[in-house]
Amino acid sequence: MADFWGFIALPLLIFFARIADVSIGTIRIIFVSKGQKFLAPLLGFFEVLIWIVVMAKIMQHLDRWYYYIFYAAGFATGNWVGILLEEKLAVGHAALRVITRMPAHELIAALREKGYGTTVVEAEGSTGPVNIIYTILKRKELPALIELINVYNPKAFFTVEDIKVVNEGIQRISEYKKNVLFRRGRKGK
Repeated sequence: MADFWGFIALPLLIFFARIADVSIGTIRIIFVSKGQKFLAPLLGFFEVLIWIVVMAKIMQHLDRWYYYIFYAAGFATGNWVGILLEEKLAVGHAALRVITRMPAHELIAALREKGYGTTVVEAEGSTGPVNIIYTILKRKELPALIELINVYNPKAFFTVEDIKVVNEGIQRISEYKKNVLFRRGRKGK
């Protein structure tokens, strides 16, 4: 039984614990960058707690070199899992900039019909006139918006940037209704 614990169970626990703490760390860093003042420290607590427990076990068994391999493999896998989790969570907002050479009237109308606020600028690109369309959206909505761009202008050039803070501007219709109802129910200001 001691052989099973020392040669199989404990290395696997080290591996999975590292996956957990590194994944938590990846999400924590993203929450820090998004200004999540309460959730980031809470995640940090669990991240470090797991790390301390794992390191204590490794320090008790410094002669077992394969623990180091499981530790490193857990770290690498934890980075991968953390990135996948972050993509699924899609926390925060993004700025989308679309640059199109062809007239973008249909794309602009479709974006506005779907409730996205858009700012449109006519500009001069390296090969002639272009339209630049700016919009701010929740990161979770990004795949649907990119699909919409590909329907109306599949050759459009676009960039996406993370945003830390969004203030005012045009909100999606459902968000606007929710905020208006919330404000009407409040007393005071």
